[in-house]
Amino acid sequence: MAWTWRFEKSDGTEVQPVVTPEEFTTQGDAESWIGEHWRDLLAGGADQVTLSEDGTKIYGPMPLDAEG
Repeated sequence: MAWTWRFEKSDGTEVQPVVTPEEFTTQGDAESWIGEHWRDLLAGGADQVTLSEDGTKIYGPMPLDAEG
């Protein structure tokens, strides 16, 4: 299983992240990674993220800012 993040503007347009993610083997690893890098991702132009497992959307979009 591969867990991946999609990075988006607030209108759903996909953007390239400023921090290159990996493919994660567990949901917990993916969520830990986003917890460590969300500030850089937000500063780099991503407003929200969506988590997928093997191409199936698990949840999101989830805003990266606390007010979203």
